[in-house]
Amino acid sequence: MSTQPRLVEVRQNVLKQNDLLARSLRERFREAGVRVVSLVSSPGSGKTALLEKMLTLLQSQYHVAALVGDLATENDAARLARSGAAVRQISTGTICHLDAQMIERALEEWKLDELDLLFIENVGNLVCPSSYDLGEDLRLVLLSVTEGEDKPLKYPTIFNTADVCVITKMDLADAVEFEATAAHNNIQSVRPGMGVFEVSAKTGAGMDELLRFLSARIAKSEEV
Repeated sequence: MSTQPRLVEVRQNVLKQNDLLARSLRERFREAGVRVVSLVSSPGSGKTALLEKMLTLLQSQYHVAALVGDLATENDAARLARSGAAVRQISTGTICHLDAQMIERALEEWKLDELDLLFIENVGNLVCPSSYDLGEDLRLVLLSVTEGEDKPLKYPTIFNTADVCVITKMDLADAVEFEATAAHNNIQSVRPGMGVFEVSAKTGAGMDELLRFLSARIAKSEEV
């Protein structure tokens, strides 16, 4: 006897419960006046380096904080804490993504109304995170030049559930013979009209444009 229908039912129930909690989190964030941005990507795409750079640069203008998901260790949280921002690590064990319940637990005792911007760095994975709403306002999907231009074609779901694509490690583009035009075309073929930023956390190239975009989203949130 096949167990597939039962597995599908369980998965649907899990996602439904997650969506309900994510909806509650989104309302909680809205009432507190904090803008929430999540980052998703494959391992090694430069999420932590980019987030550290953003936290450092935004500190002078906004109250920023970050939640960091990983299977094990608190290495990323320790690294991000160097920016001076409030940071908490979420260790997921064998689970390859963050979910709304993990976010809710990690926020215990945090005063959200004292924050302007909260970043959530998901576990490095381009499959599972696409199914889990975390209550974020904006989802950034990262694509590094070292991964190849066809990543959007291989993982279309994560690009379709994200709002913006950030191409990282642009300082290595020439060395790895990255074809930017092909990457942009692939992104647009999967998600027409998607905004794309090319950045290098190492050199700072493209960071001003990305931060202006985020600042505009914060300002828009404050007007509501």
